[in-house]
Amino acid sequence: MGEKTIMHYSSSQKILLVGEGNFSFAACLAKEFGSAVKMVATSFDPEESLMQKYSNVTSTLNELKGRGCTVLHEVDVHTMSQHPQLTNRRFDRIVFNFPHAGFISMEHNKIQIKLHQDLVKGYFTSAREMLTGSGEVHVTHKTTHPFSKWNIVKLAEEVGLFLVEEAQFTRADYPGYINKKGSGRKCNRTFRVGQCSTYKFAKPPLQPYFPS
Repeated sequence: MGEKTIMHYSSSQKILLVGEGNFSFAACLAKEFGSAVKMVATSFDPEESLMQKYSNVTSTLNELKGRGCTVLHEVDVHTMSQHPQLTNRRFDRIVFNFPHAGFISMEHNKIQIKLHQDLVKGYFTSAREMLTGSGEVHVTHKTTHPFSKWNIVKLAEEVGLFLVEEAQFTRADYPGYINKKGSGRKCNRTFRVGQCSTYKFAKPPLQPYFPS
């Protein structure tokens, strides 16, 4: 079977997907590749909770497992590098689509923004440890106010990652992907994407050594 690609992702890459929610993004990649043996897809919620939140998630999970995907639940992005099934693995792409820390206030509130920033920075810190030498950490995120206040690029730089590319994100590029809310009574509903980008980050290249 030859290499298959969809947007920024390839069947030859070892891919870790975090915060998957209804797992429809993972399913999209798996269908395009025809196999998911190099993919790991994770959720923060327990499996039982997902079944209560999202319709059709059981069939999606069964499809992923049938294509060879490793599916893990209760994976916290802050500590995922120490997860027993992830600690010794390295990935070419680590992906978090539309991270959200849950609501304690309105999105424009400084406390709410700080909550989101802590989530994203924790993700960057863990993901950096899990990359292959040429690997990339991806975040898909809204670019309009107040989401622009998260300062995604600055958060990455603070943990030693640099921006490789900011690519426009269009949901239609990923057939079958349905972004869902992660919390609240209406979590099975999609939300308006609007203007957003996939930010790609990598570790800085090694500096050449010049002996004195």
